[in-house]
Amino acid sequence: MTELTGLPDGVPEHLEDEGIEELYPPQAEAVERGVTEGESLVASVPTASGKTLIAELAMLAAVERGEKALYIVPLRALAGEKASAFERFERFGLSVGVSTGNYESDGERLANNDVIVATSEKVDSLVRNGAAWVDQLGCVVADEVHLVDDAHRGPTLEVTLAKLRARVDGLQTVALSATVGNADELASWLDAELVDSDWRPIELRTGVHYGQALHLDDGTTRELPVERGESQTAAIVRDTLHDDGSTLVFVNSRRNAEGAAKRLANVVAKELGDDQRVALAEIAEEIRAVSDTETSETLASAVERGAAFHHAGLAKEHRELVEEAFRDRLVRTVCATPTLAAGVNTPARRVVVRDWQRYDGDAGGMQPLDVLEVHQMFGRAGRPGLDPYGEAVLVTDDHDGLEGLFEKYIYADPEPVRSKLAAEPALRTHVLATVATGFATTRDDLLDFLDGTLYAEQTDEAGRLASVTDDVLAYLDANGFVERDGDGLRASETGHLVSRLYVDPMSAAEMIHGLREADDDTTPLGFYHLVSRTPDMYELYLRSGDRETYTELLYEREAEIPGSTPSEFSEGEFEDWLAALKTATLMEDWTEELDEERIAERYGVGPGDIRGKTETAEWLLGAAERLAGELDLDCVRAVRDARKRVDYGVREELLDLAGVRGVGRKRARRLYRAGVEDRSELRNADKATVLGALRGRRKTAESVLAAAGHPNPEMDAVTADPEAAPEENGGTNDGATDGTDDDGQASLGDFE
Repeated sequence: MTELTGLPDGVPEHLEDEGIEELYPPQAEAVERGVTEGESLVASVPTASGKTLIAELAMLAAVERGEKALYIVPLRALAGEKASAFERFERFGLSVGVSTGNYESDGERLANNDVIVATSEKVDSLVRNGAAWVDQLGCVVADEVHLVDDAHRGPTLEVTLAKLRARVDGLQTVALSATVGNADELASWLDAELVDSDWRPIELRTGVHYGQALHLDDGTTRELPVERGESQTAAIVRDTLHDDGSTLVFVNSRRNAEGAAKRLANVVAKELGDDQRVALAEIAEEIRAVSDTETSETLASAVERGAAFHHAGLAKEHRELVEEAFRDRLVRTVCATPTLAAGVNTPARRVVVRDWQRYDGDAGGMQPLDVLEVHQMFGRAGRPGLDPYGEAVLVTDDHDGLEGLFEKYIYADPEPVRSKLAAEPALRTHVLATVATGFATTRDDLLDFLDGTLYAEQTDEAGRLASVTDDVLAYLDANGFVERDGDGLRASETGHLVSRLYVDPMSAAEMIHGLREADDDTTPLGFYHLVSRTPDMYELYLRSGDRETYTELLYEREAEIPGSTPSEFSEGEFEDWLAALKTATLMEDWTEELDEERIAERYGVGPGDIRGKTETAEWLLGAAERLAGELDLDCVRAVRDARKRVDYGVREELLDLAGVRGVGRKRARRLYRAGVEDRSELRNADKATVLGALRGRRKTAESVLAAAGHPNPEMDAVTADPEAAPEENGGTNDGATDGTDDDGQASLGDFE
């Protein structure tokens, strides 16, 4: 390692101290190709083959040259994980910053960091909002760059990389990818060297379980019997446990993940020791404390028996607890939807791809997964330094399926990555931002910029991108976001604001139209409906019977909703309007302080869905508030109150109190019932009353009073007033002094 050059003094020795005595072959090839000398590079190598160290070497070399480095992650959950890993280099004088939150914040704060970790959406927003430190970048790393193929998030990653390369002359671009079918094309797009390898630090065996045996890719067959009444997956999990390994099972839906975890918990529980049961019981209690929903209880019950499930319906804290327990080998089996394959550090001895098909609404039925996605799942098998090998298994009960799965997934190469940029929804936001930030001042400038995208590299349809771009420009012009003077382009004041707010221009147009129609009859439900019908909000699905229910509700409360209700004969539009109403009523239930459990049951969602919906609504209502202010509309105050109510999850009378740091929705209601009704009353409140209302939790009471500005928040010798105790508690808890609480979530600020 000491032969490495261009790095801060002491780094090679530090890497040796970490046990990295020599580079893996792909890492050594990256160094040979100049990754520590500022050369751009595409590394297309399997999971767990050392891609992150390649990125670290590039970033450390950039910092040594006096430049900044940017690491782009695909998921917010990964940002903190990567930043924590990079912080081990702070001993060499560099500082690490992470940003995933509000789209308009953090620009200046991050200027003081040498290494910045952020999602592609956050980086795009920082560029739009004029973060000056972007010009000091010497290296940008794009993790999981093959996700440019994703229809939802891919265009943002693609345009962000194009913008950074256009803005910063000589920028080193390091793109990390799973093995893909056209890594050379990605390298050509990025003017980069290519490291394309299938090397792994430990052997990965792949195969298919059929009958009573495991059929492996090397042609061998190993007996793996299935007992009477046992599923193939259960047999594989049992076999893995007997070899002291853990198993990651991929299924195609949330319901299947939960059902499989409950069944496999019965298998794992038989193998647990007493110490493991005690540790798992503690984790289960932490899970229950996160949320009071049925999903939370189901997860906790499975974890107590050594199994878990993982999907987007879980709260962030749920997912983190499951991931940590799995890495610590306490939870021995996790049943997950494919989201867990996208970079989260959760390797296992065995990976079972139980479901290799999933429902595709566009196709109207079940469709096979892409080879690339299945290979990503395979890549979770095997933990370097912990497992002697990794094994990835598909399952079938059909002999023809045995041969078919080998041909389709085991022996097949991953599909090539294809740009999804040339679709109007993807281009709307990026064309506006490109004009608003001055990247393009004419149509020709705009097309020249787009010529630097992957789509331009790949397309053989002459004129396609120009045609879609012209359609987008016409839409932006018609809605007053862009002004055209011949070939010249400039963003209007509203267009600049929309770009900075990071909302889809179509969302902004819908909100502006609705805000202009808002009147004295418009209620918070109406504003929730307004943001729920924008493209930036994923509406709740209408289930069987919902159409009748929400049609009736719509006509009862139609006057509260700004905008014109579509005709019932306009099937698609009317259905979307009702789906937005269903989503809006979830927001209303949240702001009426309905328990999470009841909301989850009423709408058939998980705690992660509730928090995701309310968080998105708070962001969009914030954008609506800014737009209403820009247009000098009378509804600004009403929109602001609706936004705060979603943020805190409270009725109107609690808005002031819930805004005190550390109070939140449940504590605010308890204080209100005890007679403390706003911030000023809390500032001067009787401490015994506050302690009683907060269930006798002294540290909590002290921190809340301090945040409110109480002249003497200390709780020494204070006895909780039993008259102020919350009814649901039935008394006080004078013994609790550690500040812990079972109040559940306080506000959206706690969800990140």
